Amino acid sequence: MAESALAAAPAAPRPRMGAKGWGALLVLCGAIFLEGADVGMLTVALPAIRADLGLATGELQWVMSAYVLGYGGFMLLGGRVADLFGRRRVFLIALALFIVFSGLGGLASEGWMLILARFVTGVTAAFMTPAGLSIITTTFAEGALRDRALLFYSGTAAGGFSLGLVIGGLLTAIGWRWVFFVPVILATAIFVAAVVFIPRTPAQTGRGRLDTPGALAITSAILLLVFSIERAPHVGLELTLGSLALVAVLLASFVVIERRSRSPLVRLGILRSGPLLRANASSLLFSAAYSSFQFVLVLFLQELLGWSAIQTSLLLIVIAIDTVLTPTVTPILVKRFGRIPVIVGGLLLAVLAYALILPLQMDWTYAAMLPSVIVLGLAFTLVYGPLTIAATDDVAEEEQGLAGGIFYTMFQFGGALGLSVVASIVGFASAVDDPAAMLEVYRSALVVPLGAVALATVIMLFGVRRRTR
Repeated sequence: MAESALAAAPAAPRPRMGAKGWGALLVLCGAIFLEGADVGMLTVALPAIRADLGLATGELQWVMSAYVLGYGGFMLLGGRVADLFGRRRVFLIALALFIVFSGLGGLASEGWMLILARFVTGVTAAFMTPAGLSIITTTFAEGALRDRALLFYSGTAAGGFSLGLVIGGLLTAIGWRWVFFVPVILATAIFVAAVVFIPRTPAQTGRGRLDTPGALAITSAILLLVFSIERAPHVGLELTLGSLALVAVLLASFVVIERRSRSPLVRLGILRSGPLLRANASSLLFSAAYSSFQFVLVLFLQELLGWSAIQTSLLLIVIAIDTVLTPTVTPILVKRFGRIPVIVGGLLLAVLAYALILPLQMDWTYAAMLPSVIVLGLAFTLVYGPLTIAATDDVAEEEQGLAGGIFYTMFQFGGALGLSVVASIVGFASAVDDPAAMLEVYRSALVVPLGAVALATVIMLFGVRRRTR
């Protein structure tokens, strides 16, 4: 009788977001879309910026690296501040500052002014992004509802970058400064909507206890590490080893500070989670691969082949297929196969995509490069969203900002490292006049993204093996 009653019981209703939930989610998606579009628009504008401001390859790389360096360097602090002082408040303040410094970037008349503006803009994003992610993970209950929201959110983020490439191409045709002014307009509209729709979040008790020494130690270590790698080809080995030794000292001091702190910036116990570590390591490598790939490809197409910014963006826009597939197809695949196998499948597609572009030729047409970017779009569909879920799953609500901060730190840190490595390689292209020799330099640089995603695949395969056991 009891069994028949259970069998006759109706299935539990599918959880719904509701009007308020949808409003908050759309606002946060607008913010992450803007962040991605901001980077995408700048990517295709780099050659025009170089020509107008007279920047060398190293300086040009820092226009990109300054942003991701500020972003990744302050992300852990941004996530913790959001947990302590209220996620809504931190999100709104950071968004307001993002508006100011994005506008200042468009007014820059010297290379150092633009680099400084991009660095501060990255710092504001470092507070805005983990606050936004933690608002989602605390607004929607863990499970299918949160997964759906996160996949929608991550798909919007990737789509922002991809669509930003096209928008950036169009704006660069008018003038590269509009690449900075248009985000100001969009961000202002998002700010107004955020005030209305984002729910108020209470600050934690003991809110004044911020681990300032720990924040200074880890931020200094990250900034110095990326700077050391970027400068390695231009300075002596002794100076590079000395700076890396100082990085090791800063990291060791950070661990000591966190162990002794009553309110640590990073509770070290959170780093004992194997799935979380694998997700973040793969995020770092996946980001390093893509940032290095797009930097090399944009310079190759525009400076060696003579493509316009619009032509370049029309090739890279194909990657935006993940905007549609991530919230629609990816949830079905995750439900059927699980997150880890889906991520591994996406990483294998990324290996294929970068392998396809490796034999680059001077006479390659749009059609010749199209398979690589299509496969890369499919890879983003399978990797980015599930990684976001894996990096925040099974984390206590009071540490969701921290978990989001760790994830985005690794993602942005990976981007900065990828840019540093390939910029060092591509710099040799400026020293040769022979197009064939320059082509070999670009091919050498394209080995970097291939190696990075191959390593990420190996790391995530350990997750599949552990899951099978």
